[in-house]
Amino acid sequence: MNWEKLTEKKTQLDGYRPLPPDLVKNLEQWFIVELTYTSNAIEGNTLTRKETAVVVEKGLTVSGKSLVEHLEATNHASALQTVLKLADGKTKDLTEDAVLDIHETILKGIDDGNAGHYRTIPVRISGSMVILPNPVKVPDMMTRFTKDITGARDWHPVALAAEAHYQLVTIHPFVDGNGRTARLLMNLILMQNGYPPALIRKRDRLRYIKSLEQAQLGGSKEDYYRIVAAAVDRSFDVYLKALSSDGASAKPRRELLRIGQLAKRAGETNATLRFWTKEGLLEDLDTTDAGYQLYDPAMAERVQAIRRLQGERYTLKEIKGKLSE
Repeated sequence: MNWEKLTEKKTQLDGYRPLPPDLVKNLEQWFIVELTYTSNAIEGNTLTRKETAVVVEKGLTVSGKSLVEHLEATNHASALQTVLKLADGKTKDLTEDAVLDIHETILKGIDDGNAGHYRTIPVRISGSMVILPNPVKVPDMMTRFTKDITGARDWHPVALAAEAHYQLVTIHPFVDGNGRTARLLMNLILMQNGYPPALIRKRDRLRYIKSLEQAQLGGSKEDYYRIVAAAVDRSFDVYLKALSSDGASAKPRRELLRIGQLAKRAGETNATLRFWTKEGLLEDLDTTDAGYQLYDPAMAERVQAIRRLQGERYTLKEIKGKLSE
């Protein structure tokens, strides 16, 4: 995996430092809601983005939503505040207790008996063939895990953050809350190294889970790394767009094409574009309130490249590899 594109974007972002305080605060608030919404949605929470904002920013309840879903939102937002404080430190100083504290906040009021404690029972991931470690081994594995992460010196920061996430969910040290804790840990390491947090979108849920399982079953981590890299790249774009417009907007406003518009421009059907997006050949950047996928106009050129490579008899898997080169 080539991480240099992200290194270049970090250099570009560093050129703006120190960032305007008002812009930093605005973006921080936006990321708290967005990270809370996406991370919980991956785990099955049904609060929408707007409902998550109401719960986190206003402290209000949403009719028809369970107490647990409200607590998952407020707890995740609180855990992010902890992460933001720890982000001022160095990854080499990260402690096992910090991971436990993050987890405790995630499950506070939901499962206090297990919050901040390693599991003592065997667990399985629903629908997965992955065999998780025996609970007796978890404490020692977590001690080694922390030493490995804090002692890493030759890793690219994004690769290290992604690896920390992967290793934590593979150890699966908790009865519940492993994914949310792992994503928070990943984002903590990213921010400690001057990178923005990774936004793994709800629509990428199946690809993300499948990529983790593929690696856990002995396959390549390449798909997983690509998903994390794309998530960090999108966050860089949020910062850079906001800065280039003098902080006028915390969330960049782009001239994006709806899927139908892209299909018309590229001479393809909506169904084809949806399939290619699902397979990771195309990248949608956002969705309208009505649920329409939105694309960068440059995706029209990507569509042409896909058709050209198909004409050369490459498989979709081979095309995906070539497009990422």
